Amino acid sequence: MLRPPLDLGPMPLARRMRTVDEQLVHAPLERIFALAANVEAWPRHLPHYRYVRFDERAADGGGVVQMSADRPFGPLGWPTWWRSLMAVRKPADAPSSPSIRFRHVAGITTGMEVEWSFVPVAEGVHVRILHLWDGPAWPLVRTVAAVAVIGPVFVHGIASRTLAGLARAAEAND
Repeated sequence: MLRPPLDLGPMPLARRMRTVDEQLVHAPLERIFALAANVEAWPRHLPHYRYVRFDERAADGGGVVQMSADRPFGPLGWPTWWRSLMAVRKPADAPSSPSIRFRHVAGITTGMEVEWSFVPVAEGVHVRILHLWDGPAWPLVRTVAAVAVIGPVFVHGIASRTLAGLARAAEAND
């Protein structure tokens, strides 16, 4: 049985860490959106993803999802994992602002807010991934850890590869 869609509300812009990854994808909106929203298929397209599993499914295609990816460091990968709430606003339901939202609820990045936005342009679709966070619950080094290490090294390192890989998959279908 599907649960009702989750309402994650607007992005909380006043967070200490802000990481943005964006790319022009030369494919139709429906194609790149479908690839991004089908998170369970990410490991088929993205070699750095270890697994993606739903704990609960929602009627909008979101729900509660567990993800694990490796952040490559040369030939080695640093394994990461997190659990998120996921909400999906499909192009058919929100033609002016389709999006996929996540809120991390378990793992070192608990409390992180993520938004994938999709804006059609003449050449394809501008896809943007925004990560906002105040950092881990570590006294004294919370902000430094988020802003200097976790955001630029891990979040950007994984998100940039994710976006590039899904863009390649979407463009390969042309």
